[in-house]
Amino acid sequence: MNLLRSLIVDDEPLARGLLRSMLEAHPDVEVVGEAGGGRQAVEAVRAEQPDLLFLDVQMPGLDGFEVLQALASDPLPEVVFVTAYDQYALRAFEVHALDYLLKPFDEERLALALDRARAHLRAPDRDRDRQRILELLDELRGIRRYRERLVIKVGERAFLQPVADIDWIEADGKYVKVHVGPKHHVIRDTMTQLAEVLNPEQFLRISRSAIVNLDRIKEIQPWFRGDYVVILKNGAEVPTTRGHRDSLKSLLDPSR
Repeated sequence: MNLLRSLIVDDEPLARGLLRSMLEAHPDVEVVGEAGGGRQAVEAVRAEQPDLLFLDVQMPGLDGFEVLQALASDPLPEVVFVTAYDQYALRAFEVHALDYLLKPFDEERLALALDRARAHLRAPDRDRDRQRILELLDELRGIRRYRERLVIKVGERAFLQPVADIDWIEADGKYVKVHVGPKHHVIRDTMTQLAEVLNPEQFLRISRSAIVNLDRIKEIQPWFRGDYVVILKNGAEVPTTRGHRDSLKSLLDPSR
């Protein structure tokens, strides 16, 4: 029996462990390694040369697409993308006939992905799959993808938070607090990462530690030394800092 040598890439240890346990139910699947980040994934693919790669799309550092960009000149395994919420990515996978698992997925959906991978690996035109991946990367390079939802993880559970409902986002050490009405959720992202993936027409970074939803602003008041304090509709008062106040001034005076 030819083993399907598989590599799991996901930044969440619980997610990697769950997928590994599900794969162990298939006798022709051998998990040859795991990677918790993009750069580690590139090294693992080159070292192990797996037949099948389960690749998380959303990861800090290099994301799943950037992993494949880094491997563009290497032999590519069969790829199953794993994603939680990127609706644009799902449409792109479908257009290019690439397989994906939408979190949370069950044993039946995983079995279907394995069947597809086995069929593709036996196909004489494997180069076609590589071409589909390269076409996907070309498409994604030309279109800036902004998140419509954030994944909020609570223990082993996860739910999707529409970004339109977020009031503001606050730095909290190595994490960030996402404020939604009277509640807040803690996620493992950085302010810089979130500022890059949130639509700047809806969200504005006004300090090193705060990003506000423009639709949630009630008023903006002058503060000390040319800074401002942003008052949100929920009553939160968020001050600007010198390095980011110019973006708020541009909002107040578009002719600047």
